[in-house]
Amino acid sequence: MLDDRDRIFTNLYGLEDWRLKAARRRGDWDGTGDIIAKGRDWIIQQVKDSGLRGRGGAGFPTGLKWSFMPKESDGRPHYLVINADESEPGTCKDRDIMRHDPHKLIEGSLLAGFAIAAHAGYIYIRGEFHAEAQHLQAAIDEAYGAGLIGKNACGSGWDFELYLHRGAGAYICGEETGLLESLEGKKGMPRLKPPFPATAGLYGCPTTVNNVETLAMAPAILRRGADWFAGLGRPDNTGTKIFCISGHVNHPCNVEEEMGIPLKRLIEKHAGGVRGGWNNLLAVIPGGASVPLIPKSICDTVLMDFDSLAEVKSGLGTAAVIVMDGSTDIIKAVARLSKFFMHESCGQCTPCREGTGWMWRVMERLAAGESEIEEIDMLQEVTTQVEGHCICALGDAAAWPVQGLIRHFRPEMERRILERRKSAEAQAA
Repeated sequence: MLDDRDRIFTNLYGLEDWRLKAARRRGDWDGTGDIIAKGRDWIIQQVKDSGLRGRGGAGFPTGLKWSFMPKESDGRPHYLVINADESEPGTCKDRDIMRHDPHKLIEGSLLAGFAIAAHAGYIYIRGEFHAEAQHLQAAIDEAYGAGLIGKNACGSGWDFELYLHRGAGAYICGEETGLLESLEGKKGMPRLKPPFPATAGLYGCPTTVNNVETLAMAPAILRRGADWFAGLGRPDNTGTKIFCISGHVNHPCNVEEEMGIPLKRLIEKHAGGVRGGWNNLLAVIPGGASVPLIPKSICDTVLMDFDSLAEVKSGLGTAAVIVMDGSTDIIKAVARLSKFFMHESCGQCTPCREGTGWMWRVMERLAAGESEIEEIDMLQEVTTQVEGHCICALGDAAAWPVQGLIRHFRPEMERRILERRKSAEAQAA
């Protein structure tokens, strides 16, 4: 259980005002100029030592990502891009940060921008986040007015401009290179890598793309020290995380907790437990729609961090915990996810363009029992032909929920097919 003194997002529920004056009372913008004065190398090393891993889904070490940026400029400007296109089903953590604690993101953007030698940052926010964009723009204006960003930001001698850009709500724009394409005014279609954004990103210039939650954590780490953050959680899975708990629980919520908390404890302590009791649990999607589900037998003991969930062939992802109780039609639920990924595929890669539609159509027939048992193996084979064969990870995201279903609920899939067959035979007789 996370101690209140270790909580980073102290206004996650909007119980206090989100504006600058209240944010400063909560400790934001405290000595930011002094942190910048310690230099780029110190900031990057502190973030590395803290063990902070990206909170947008991939879990890549943040300090390492910052260190990839060129040390010396070759004449091209450096850019910081903040991924606020929160499109993963079940995920709503960044939305609450921008709505209730926007100054944490702005301060984190300044510190990250200085660390990677970027004089400009772009926040790419999901178009549907209307109120969040208003709060964020107002907070940016407040920061400019107080001299916290802009020319000579925080009296540090560093100039940093921050811009808010509203997207159009395409899931594919959550992929960092698809986001860069959209930001440049093009269709949001992922780029081939290499080159990676640190070499050629926005407008062909060195660029770092970070998630909202990741950057919002940076000021607290630099203020309180890498050792403090590294002391929370487990090795290689340090710090705190905002978990989005939804589905068949008594009290759906967002909650900041320590990495590595047992899933069962997380749900029972903060979400009031599973509807109908823990024994009524069927399965949980632990990290947003794009990670494989896990059945109750695994949920009983699994820990909520990157490595623990990878060991059970799932993933932490965005930590969007979608709980499904015994009333759930698990096959139909995964079929609905397959439809989402089919709809959101940009169509650039043939395995994804064709495979996502094929998987959805088979899943619909499986949900109705109008299939053959042999098609389950064929479906499994198709997922492996899509997974790892696309420019971006959307193909993987479409394949993994289906793989998780087959791995853990194949008997249910077979039972439905056989029941349908018996019913048809009885009617014919």
